[in-house]
Amino acid sequence: MQTEYDYIIIGAGSAGSVLAYRLGEDLNTRILVIEAGPMDHNLFIHMPSGFAYPMANPRYTWMYESEPEPCLNNRRVHCPRGKTVGGSSSINGMVYIRGNAEDYNGWAEKHGLADWSYAHCLPYFKKSETREVGGDDYRGADGPQHVHTGNCTNPLYNAFIEAGQQAGYPYTADMNGYQQEGFGPMDMTTHKGRRWSTAMGYLRPAIKRGNVMLQPNTLATRLLFEGKRTVGVEVEQDGKLVQFRARREVILSGGAINSPQLLQLSGIGNPEHLQPLGIEMVATLKGVGENLQDHMETYVQYECKQPITLYAATKPVKMAAIGAEWLFFSTGLGATNHFESGGFIRSAAGVKHPDLQYHFLPMAVRYDGKSPVEGHGFQAHVGPMRSPSRGYVRIRTKSALDAPAILFNYMSTEQDKVEFRAAIRLTREVFAQKAFDAFRGEEISPGKDVQTDEQIDAHIRASAETAYHPSCTCAMGSDEMAVVDGQGRVHGVQNLRVCDASIMPLVVSGNLNVPVIMMAEKIADAIRGQALPPSKAPSWVHPQWETQQR
Repeated sequence: MQTEYDYIIIGAGSAGSVLAYRLGEDLNTRILVIEAGPMDHNLFIHMPSGFAYPMANPRYTWMYESEPEPCLNNRRVHCPRGKTVGGSSSINGMVYIRGNAEDYNGWAEKHGLADWSYAHCLPYFKKSETREVGGDDYRGADGPQHVHTGNCTNPLYNAFIEAGQQAGYPYTADMNGYQQEGFGPMDMTTHKGRRWSTAMGYLRPAIKRGNVMLQPNTLATRLLFEGKRTVGVEVEQDGKLVQFRARREVILSGGAINSPQLLQLSGIGNPEHLQPLGIEMVATLKGVGENLQDHMETYVQYECKQPITLYAATKPVKMAAIGAEWLFFSTGLGATNHFESGGFIRSAAGVKHPDLQYHFLPMAVRYDGKSPVEGHGFQAHVGPMRSPSRGYVRIRTKSALDAPAILFNYMSTEQDKVEFRAAIRLTREVFAQKAFDAFRGEEISPGKDVQTDEQIDAHIRASAETAYHPSCTCAMGSDEMAVVDGQGRVHGVQNLRVCDASIMPLVVSGNLNVPVIMMAEKIADAIRGQALPPSKAPSWVHPQWETQQR
């Protein structure tokens, strides 16, 4: 096996797979993709309804946990990250959400990143996508990432959409198009009833060209430098240390936990944290691992008076039948992630674009598949999108095998509390609408006894969960805490980029997989010295947002 390549990409996930595909379009370019985990040869990875299994399997997942979270009763919060080809796109909930146009305009206006406005990002969302029902000014029709819109055959999905309208919110036929705000059907990254990860859409086609080499089960231990110039990476394979050299660049796509970890192990970060560990400094960048952001959510759950929920599908005989149908025909309940309707709303007047997100599920169950209740129920996952709380990722030792210290500082501000109180009260109002009269039983969670601000705060401290969106730990920008520039190039060194959720300066309002794919498409073009022209398609903002909540 050769040891020198034009590009070395560390991480075969949502960003790394895209970069391999796009940079590999130049057949004269030789690319090595390094992945710490194994191949994605597991049926539950590819069966959409089975996503809770790989997420809880240490073979395919970095089973990280936070430090005790001081504002969550010192609970440790589970932080799984993909450790297989496709990365977290192989273990996630397959929700296709781009975020709001105002998120990207905020990057441009508040962080000096003019090329990251919505007009500059939209062409790359389109470039990446093949939407099953066709393209338009906002949606793509011939990209590697297949997108399916939920069928919403269970009447509860449409009841949620209808209830949102009855509560006074708009209907949106496409929350990834002109108007995010409102209630409507949701998209998922599936194709013909199977998960469509970036490994399926990008990496496998890239490898077939012959100029992209994938090395799974290969852990990057440190970056190699000659002075300030990045020249390669040291990895561990089968218990041995091996070095690979890069003629052009090393691109770090390990995600919001592993990318800052590897930078720190390699001497890029805050000397106050690295020098006591005996790590020789290459570049002082105090922002490496700082600015950690995430989304939290809680479940508002009700009993269902009709036996039409997914509860029946949890019985062994029914599960076997669902599995068999999916295995032989790729159809049925096994072929969906079950997040088929949802919504985005604003928590208060004066909020310019939605800061609360809904995923509706026709069952009362936790994200990890554990059911808190026996019987039929339904729920909305709801949580704030732009928490001001900030945490960190910091290595504890010089070994890449040792998990870093992760602290999110969830719920550490008054704004967090205010937004969660609004989330629960506004969700109860939606479920109280006429559309749910035929289905709505007793409230399961938070429960009818949880009403005051103090009671809601206590409920959140005890039971709120992560939405699995860690980000922003190698932020783009030019201020003293920025780690990379607007093209992902690491400040203070040469030939090194980061491209993954860690380079977001602010977390976007929605799930992160699709924004990361877009970012990788955009940075791949930047590496090749090209760019798509900006879009002129408009985006919707509530005309009375300053004075009206809906």
